[in-house]
Amino acid sequence: MSVDQNRRHLLKLASAMGLAICSGHHSLFATPLPSSATKIIPSSNESLFPIGMGTWITFNVGNDMQLREQRLQVVDKFFELGGQMIDSSPMYGSSEDVVGYCLSQLASKGLSTKEEIRKKLNNRGKLFAATKTWTRSSDSGQQQFIDSQRLWRQQRFDLLQVHNLVAWQRHLPMLQELKQQKLIRYLGVTTSHGRRHSELIKIMKTQAIDFIQLTYNIDDREAEHDILPLAQERGIAVIANRPLQGGRLMDKFQQEPLPVWSKEIGCNNWAQFFLRFIISHPAITSAIPATSQVNHMIENMGAINRVPLPNNAQREQMVRYLAAL
Repeated sequence: MSVDQNRRHLLKLASAMGLAICSGHHSLFATPLPSSATKIIPSSNESLFPIGMGTWITFNVGNDMQLREQRLQVVDKFFELGGQMIDSSPMYGSSEDVVGYCLSQLASKGLSTKEEIRKKLNNRGKLFAATKTWTRSSDSGQQQFIDSQRLWRQQRFDLLQVHNLVAWQRHLPMLQELKQQKLIRYLGVTTSHGRRHSELIKIMKTQAIDFIQLTYNIDDREAEHDILPLAQERGIAVIANRPLQGGRLMDKFQQEPLPVWSKEIGCNNWAQFFLRFIISHPAITSAIPATSQVNHMIENMGAINRVPLPNNAQREQMVRYLAAL
């Protein structure tokens, strides 16, 4: 299927589902956020809410309607609290399809009056759709993008990434072409678990990319030495995956007391402690914790509040406190 044929197919699909697929930001969730609550994408100076949402494992629930409805509540709360970036991948089983289901359900929710619609939209974030290419074949990469469009019920993505650097030499030209065709707005590459950092640095130095995604949290800080300074130098946005180490940081410390000075740095719980450490680094654009529970989503999104993010001295204090526990 050609790009033009695919575009027509997606528009027909959207019309049949009652979705508004727009040429810019996704209109259902479009509302400006206060500048104090956002980070800047260096390649465009566009603002972005710094707490996003990952979907690895948590949204891989297949066709179980009860679990899909629970995920719908999580996504609904995410947007209600100003969230924007949802990150997924063909690697994540049914996650892309479940994300698309949630977005379509939110788009088609019946609101009885124009006042209700206005009030709901004004209190929401705007979708920043991020997915990935995960295959060694160029042809398969093109098909994966078409599949992602269908599964997400979106014609256009904000960000397409080469997942775990798999065949990045083959896929970056395709991503560049999709960007020229305005089917994606940004492109990037990802890695995780602290792997392949030397190759990531090579890509950052030699390729025109807008984003990188890598593992960074208060316990995994290797990226601070070379990668994060290079991202600042090259004007590349950084997404921090595994911000809670897949839940292990919470399991390890949630029974421990928060420091007495935690409220001074805007932290009311451990999730906010870990997330505010990440997003307070000047190179970090977004952290993408994954959750299947509304109450955890509320905690995560509460990491953005009126208290200034920790400064360098406070970040060091946060690291020392954990080391002493």
